[in-house]
Formats: sequence, C-alpha cells, structure tokens
Amino acid sequence: MTWRPQYRSSKFRHVFGKAATKENCYDSVPITRNVQDNSFCAVNPRFLAVITECAGGGAFLVLSIHHTGKVDPHHPRISGHKGNVLDIKWNPFNDFCIASASEDTLVKVWEIPFPGLLKNLTVPMKELQGHSRRVSLIEWHPTANNILFSTGYDYQIMIWNLDCPEQLIKNPVKTISHHTDVVLSMSFNTDCSLLATTCKDRKIRLMEPRSGNLLREANCKTHKANKVLVLGNLKMLVTSGTSRWNERQVALWDQDDLSVPLMEENLDGSSGALFPFFDPDTNMLYLAGKGDGNIRYYEISSEKPYFHYLTEYRSIVPQKGLGVMPKRGLDVTSCEVFRFYKLVPFKGLIEPLSMIVPRRSESYQEDIYPMTPGYKPALTAHEWLSGLDKGPVLMSLKPGSQVEESSLEMNKGHGNPLETRRSFSRPGMLQLAFIQDQLGTKDGNEDGDTGRLSVSNGEDLAFSSPPKTENELLLRFHKQQEEIRRLRELLSQRDVRIMHLELEIKNVKNSQSQASL
Repeated sequence: MTWRPQYRSSKFRHVFGKAATKENCYDSVPITRNVQDNSFCAVNPRFLAVITECAGGGAFLVLSIHHTGKVDPHHPRISGHKGNVLDIKWNPFNDFCIASASEDTLVKVWEIPFPGLLKNLTVPMKELQGHSRRVSLIEWHPTANNILFSTGYDYQIMIWNLDCPEQLIKNPVKTISHHTDVVLSMSFNTDCSLLATTCKDRKIRLMEPRSGNLLREANCKTHKANKVLVLGNLKMLVTSGTSRWNERQVALWDQDDLSVPLMEENLDGSSGALFPFFDPDTNMLYLAGKGDGNIRYYEISSEKPYFHYLTEYRSIVPQKGLGVMPKRGLDVTSCEVFRFYKLVPFKGLIEPLSMIVPRRSESYQEDIYPMTPGYKPALTAHEWLSGLDKGPVLMSLKPGSQVEESSLEMNKGHGNPLETRRSFSRPGMLQLAFIQDQLGTKDGNEDGDTGRLSVSNGEDLAFSSPPKTENELLLRFHKQQEEIRRLRELLSQRDVRIMHLELEIKNVKNSQSQASL
C-alpha cells in the first residue's frame, strides 16, 4: 500500500495579517500604563474608544473610526470617574452607547452625541452603584438589550437591568457569589444560557447566569487558567493560562465534563498574559500575548485533534492590548475576516491589523461570510429576565443588501428621536439619513417607522476627517473610484438579470398563447 501524506483542506490555511499604513493608524494617543490584564480598547463600526493615562481620575478617548493620523492632545474625553478606568465595552445594539468600569467602585453608561465628542463628557446616562471594591470587568449580554454584567475585587458578579427610567441604579437584579477570589474573565455561549468564568483561585466555573446556579466546576492542577472563551455552539471551552512549570498554555474543555481537559498545548515560556479571540463564523481562534508582537491563529474542529495550527502573524512591535471590530464593520470587498486594533504604548500608537483570506476574485465571497450576529437584539431585558433564551438575530454582510434601521429606536428613553433615527449601525447609512432628515423627504422615515436603506462598505463621510496630505487625498480618490467601479458592476449585473426575467416572461406568454390555440 502506497503511503500518502494526510493533508487537511481548509479555506483559511493561507490567512495573513496586514498592518495598516502609518496614515491609517491613530498616533499620539496617551495609552494607559495600567497593568490590568484587559484589552483597554473597544471598537465598533463608528467609534474607537481607548483608556488613556491622565491625572486626577480616570478618562478614556472616543475617536471616530475614520479619524486616523495624529490625535490632538486636547481632544475631548470622557472623564466622569474618580479612579482609573479599568474596562470599557460598547453596547452591541447601540453604537453610541458605551459602559466603563473603574477603581472608584462604579460602573457608568455613557451616551455619545451624534457627531462625536465636541467637549469633555462628565455626566453619564446611567450610574450603577453596588460593588464595594474596584470593578475590573464588564460584559454586555450578547442577545438581550440593556443587560450588563460586572465583576470586581469584591468577588461578586452583578447583573444590571438598564431598561429603567432611573439615572442612578443601586440594586442589581442578580448577584452571583460563587467565587472566592477575583474573577479574571467572563464569557457567554451564543444565547447566553451559560456563563463561564475563570478566577484567581485557579478554578473554571460554568453557571446559569439568570439564576446564578453553579452547574460545573473545574480545578486542574496542571493548568492555571487566566482567560476563558465559550466556543460558540461547539459545546467546548478554551482557556489560556500557564502550566505547572510556568509555560504559557492553552487548554480545551468539554463544557459537559470539566473534570479533565480534552487537550493541553504548551506555547512558550514568556510571562505576558495570553488573550484568546474566537470567530464563530470561521471557527478560528487567535492567541495574542501581552507584550508580544506575534499573533498565532488556529482552526478549531469538534473532533480530534481539535486544534489545527494555521500560521502566525509576526511583528517586532509589542502590544499592550487588542480591540476587535465586530463583523458588521469589516471590509468584505478585501476578504477581511477579522480586525484587531493593536495598542502600542511606547509609541502612543493604535495600529489596525486586518486578517485577510487571499482570493483572486473581487466579488463577495459567501463561503467565508455566513450570516452573522447583527445590531438588533433578540430579546428585551424583561423577556430575558422572565426566563426566555434566544440566539442572536443574524444579518448578511453582502454589500448592497437591505438591512433594517438600527435598533436604537428601541431605546426611546435614550436621546431624542432625531438622533436615534439617524443612528444606523452600518457605515455609509448615517450620511444619507442625515440628508433625508434635513430635507424632510418622504423616504427619510419622518413618521418614525423603520425604513430600509441600501448599505455599502464605503466610508462614512460624516465621521471622516478631511485629507491632510496629498497621499491621503489620492487614497480617498482611489477608494472612490473603486466604489464607483463596484457599483457600476452591480448595476450591469442587475440589468442582465432584468433582461433574463423579461425573456422568461415572454416565453411564458408565448407558451400560454400556443396552448390556448
């Protein structure tokens, strides 16, 4: 019998990382020097938020996603905390809403004005008081609107319902008290029926978040877990941490049996914490180390050997933290499947890093862009608290597809109707909505009903900074020409489709007339 090598076919085998040019980075940003093992950065299709170093309390910057180049040192900030800000997260269903956690024991929810920050913001939309010590982590519910989770150095996980008229909220709807030390990370499954946590006491816990019931607990002596991720619907957990000999290690667990890990893999002897990032659409796992310049990525399968190493992005510039762009903010015309925002503190630089699948065709690649969680919540806060669980509402990333207006209209108590009507979650929609509001056209949804608009992956001119150099101007020109070419191609395809349909109608009429004779 002839020996044949075993090759595993994968459409993501040749994924590569492409760092942004200097003109498309964010320069002169005073990134925080805090040593907390957090990302310190949060991104959505409209804004980039980063925790900054400042005196006299905590603050963070909120920049337009297109406001690249050198950042003004006097750029307005959000500075309403009395202690250092430790974590920030954007609301997945409202691109103008962000939550922050601080050493002052408070969690605050902020509403960003429509054009962005024009002056320092010090008054939050909501203030959550309940923790007795500093708050280190916050997470939004992945499918229910206005549900926020927070945990801190008081070892408590608190669940907050923001769907109430009060500005000051002192009582969480639920407090989970199973941990005996500081909670290091939290992760949910797809419909948030399970919550996984890692703790400084070296234990991994799996619980039901609504009731707080502890389902399973793991205490592995050979693996000290630091971060945990629930791998979508694969019914597995992945943890990153250190081995018994202080080597950085990643472990895979069956969520139904946490007694022994399915596999453990030692990576290297570096000391920086490992940050895992999982893309459920491609089943790709990215591992980035704090203080490293490289990012390893794997493909995860539900059968042995589970981890399939793809390759590694290498850079001499180390990262302090990484922000991740949601799928609806990616550039699908360049086959981008993931995008990091890399914090480089010693340069004061934030560098976008795109993970790209190399394809020759310039058309939309449906096989690498399945339906993905969108900006619309599947449940209200009351529905989830009453016992319902639902998966996310999915959307297509295909350019030119019809998507509904952003679900910010559900938050009628947050901002005025004009701003919520303008607040769309995909780039390219905001400017059209603004013009329609100004002209008072019938297509502008003056009655407040949800409309349908076509979306492209072009830049949002309302948030773009003007070109500063000739190279930037040429780059904008080439992007505009590419968009025009793509739209012309789309129009020609639709014309051909119309001709085919007309021919089919003629054939049907002819066949009917012959049958009548």
